[in-house]
Amino acid sequence: MKFAGKIEEALAEVPVLDVHTHLVGGKLGARGLHDILLYHMVVSDLYCAGCPSGKRLTEYPGWPTKEEAHARIEEALPYLDAIRNTSSMWGVRLILANLYDWSEPITRDNWRALDDRVRERADDRPWHHAVLDQLNVRRTCAEYARRGAGEDDDRLQYSLEWGMFTRCQWGEFDTALYDLERTWGRPPESPCAIGTHRPPTDRTVKTVEDVHEAIKHYVSVIPYHEVISTATHYSTDIDYDVPTEGEMRDAMVRRANAGPRERDIYAAYISEAFLTELEKHGHEIVFQFSLGAEPLPFETGSRLNQHTIKQLGEMIGRHPNLKFQCTVACQHANQALCTLARELPNFSLSGYWWHNFFPQTIRHIMSERLDMLSVNKQMGFFSDAYVVEWVYAKLAIVRAQLARVLADKVDQGQYSVDDALSIARSILYQSPQDLLGMKPKEIR
Repeated sequence: MKFAGKIEEALAEVPVLDVHTHLVGGKLGARGLHDILLYHMVVSDLYCAGCPSGKRLTEYPGWPTKEEAHARIEEALPYLDAIRNTSSMWGVRLILANLYDWSEPITRDNWRALDDRVRERADDRPWHHAVLDQLNVRRTCAEYARRGAGEDDDRLQYSLEWGMFTRCQWGEFDTALYDLERTWGRPPESPCAIGTHRPPTDRTVKTVEDVHEAIKHYVSVIPYHEVISTATHYSTDIDYDVPTEGEMRDAMVRRANAGPRERDIYAAYISEAFLTELEKHGHEIVFQFSLGAEPLPFETGSRLNQHTIKQLGEMIGRHPNLKFQCTVACQHANQALCTLARELPNFSLSGYWWHNFFPQTIRHIMSERLDMLSVNKQMGFFSDAYVVEWVYAKLAIVRAQLARVLADKVDQGQYSVDDALSIARSILYQSPQDLLGMKPKEIR
């Protein structure tokens, strides 16, 4: 691939819109070394290597105490050598070397000095903005609940990630009803974390009429003038054939002893009712959903049934006035989803999510989508980052893979170099504007 280096260098000049992050307004950067070294994908690497803790650190709206962060770093140190091969650790090295001028291995003797170096930048907002400028990232989309006081509205746009009616939780069968209860009568807030405990709710959904009232409340309090999308997850374990009202009533009576069948009825009925209401606002919002990451005790595993893809196609077809956008965690499902996006005008694909964010998989998905989909049906960057440092690492990794994919297509005569760079600009910058309504901040 003789053109890869030339293309990668040129890609640095192509502006980028990051279509999904978990950045926090006013606190865009790492609060300490833990926000870099113990990003959840690295925690999974460490757990794989034998580290005792597989759970994430305390998450927003809380923050890890210094004691929690330091204890977890010390616990991880003996396992760092075992994960030096992973692409997530490549990301850690990119961050430390290029943003913190640190190229030494992290050891018991030096990690506190490195932690201090990161903490010095924790509230340096001009530096955080400079990192995004260096990347040529013109805007990112973050969770609405993490907006803060709007300090970084010029850098962030927002997605409402709140009710997760169709996301399974480990060992639960009434999650859809509980999540609807949790949102009923309340203003938008953060979603339930994976594996979280269930705090009491203000209201209880007892009837089908309650379901519809709660859904109408949810749709009515979406701040359409402040968010560009609403984001959720579709679990592959759920049967999305639409239940009748009678089936929903009967299933609700059985809630105390609910099992998989009741779970499916609750989720499918609520999903369809929600989409029907949201479609009335289809000119104001995009419905984003993730797919192919199913719960395990700490994180998720990548799996997806073909039947789910069929049912999603039917669901998207039933709501032609609502724009759907999917990010998927199963490489094998990408080709099937591309075929749906080719034939469903209101369906598009974005990024390389979670279990797909590994270089070889990224290249496979990029190449397949570029061959199968028009540029205005795909978006090229989705960092899922919690701090700007990980936006930096993930964009560096994505640019390197995109350069290789484009160079291969240039080598075989499919594109010219100019074509390749024009296509890159389309999927990284123009498509997020057209499909999602992102508005780039011009860098002066």
